[in-house]
Amino acid sequence: MNLIENLKWRYATKAYSNIKVTEEKVDQILEAINLSASSCGLQSYRVFVVSNPEIQKKLGADSYNGQISSCSHLLVFAAFSDMSSTYIDDYMAMTEKQRGLDAGALSGFRNGLHSYFSAINAEQKAFWAAKQAYIALGTALIAAAELKVDATPIEGFNASIIDAVLGLKEKGLHSTVILALGYRDSEKDYMAATKKVRLPIDEMITKVY
Repeated sequence: MNLIENLKWRYATKAYSNIKVTEEKVDQILEAINLSASSCGLQSYRVFVVSNPEIQKKLGADSYNGQISSCSHLLVFAAFSDMSSTYIDDYMAMTEKQRGLDAGALSGFRNGLHSYFSAINAEQKAFWAAKQAYIALGTALIAAAELKVDATPIEGFNASIIDAVLGLKEKGLHSTVILALGYRDSEKDYMAATKKVRLPIDEMITKVY
């Protein structure tokens, strides 16, 4: 597959058809998200996959983005509201096990994480976690383009509604950004046939030698 050509093909889809994305393709996008870059490798967010039309309709209440309810699958990126010492300890233990290391081999790294997160407040932790979710969003967009699945990243939603419907607060999470997946309705989407507009590459990019 040609990555650049697929990125030229993708755009923020405005209108979706009723064609469903196969679970196989959705699972590939989710695996790409799980493999995405993440600060300190901590994966400080979770992804909720919604394909129930009634729940999608609830999630899209009070939003001008009709894609929330009309898409095939909706991915909700929910960032941690805190970074607990227990989570860090458990993640480091999992890392040691998966890498075949002795227990405690990563104690220096673990202690450094404890020190960093104990020095910042809850708002800073939540903001840091949200930025990691956006990195994963970018990975998901690229993966969807590679699979020729249309996608729309969305910030225009009522976070309190999404948090309540999915019970995120009780899970120590907060909705950060959402991603609609599906297939474009070329007849209803006014953007489907328009030329993709980007700055000239030499205006966007500065090479420093």
